Amino acid sequence: MNETNTLGRPSAGHPKISASFEFFPPKNQAMEETLWASVKRLEPLKPRFVSVTYGAGGSTRERTHRTVKRIIDETSLKPAAHLTCVGATKDEVNEVIRDYWEAGIRHIVALRGDPPAGAGTAYEPHPGGYANGAELTAGIREIGDFEVSVSAYPERHPDSADWDEDIDNLKRKEDAGATRAITQFFFENDMFEEYLNRVRNAGVTLPIVPGIVPVHNFKQVARFSAACGTTVPDWLERRFEGLDDDAETRRLVAAAVAAEQVLDLNARGITDFHFYTMNRSELVYALCHLLGIRADEAVEAAA
Repeated sequence: MNETNTLGRPSAGHPKISASFEFFPPKNQAMEETLWASVKRLEPLKPRFVSVTYGAGGSTRERTHRTVKRIIDETSLKPAAHLTCVGATKDEVNEVIRDYWEAGIRHIVALRGDPPAGAGTAYEPHPGGYANGAELTAGIREIGDFEVSVSAYPERHPDSADWDEDIDNLKRKEDAGATRAITQFFFENDMFEEYLNRVRNAGVTLPIVPGIVPVHNFKQVARFSAACGTTVPDWLERRFEGLDDDAETRRLVAAAVAAEQVLDLNARGITDFHFYTMNRSELVYALCHLLGIRADEAVEAAA
């Protein structure tokens, strides 16, 4: 079993903790400034990689490419570009993969993507396109020696009929050449532990990295959760009750909730984390500090 996924207390020697961060391409100048302020704030933490999302049906293709290219040109970070196969032929997707390679990108986050009609509707592969994440992973690996991250679902993918189907899909992605799996965000650590035991017992050896979303905005996160099938526990909702008009207290509560989750996961032996930053750095920076991920003082002083 990979040391990043060992359950139980960390062994003597305390394996090095690492983090990766996810951003989304900005839609306007104000969002652009927020994104790059966050990138620069988090850069000294030397994450394993930073990923940039890819909109439904490739709707952010150019913005994603431009953002990743700027990360390559202007920072020391290692970028990973998201890619989906929704609404596109294999030739069209392969063109994007080759464009990424030519731009110097060597890591892709390969995702099937949501149905064009939106989450909750039936998914139909594009005629002549990649049918799923496993096929997309295999196609990426045929084109170049990319690192490929894929998705995993501690609460099971909404399209999976049962756990056997869900884990079989993850195993196909592993067999196709995936490097790691990053989970959908979750709030119950026991559920993640149960999931990890389930996939290991099924013979999946791929590193499983927990995806963590700091709750900057509870109502927004609740909407995301409803769309993707993530459970919002009653205890979490109670934490944020009555704080709609109290931004300062919301920030403090959000920090406490996220700190509890990551420190508990770390106590269980988890040493790799993927943070969904929402293009904001404050909470993620603080969580990394709690985990012992500190900026190099010389780099930070020069920033």
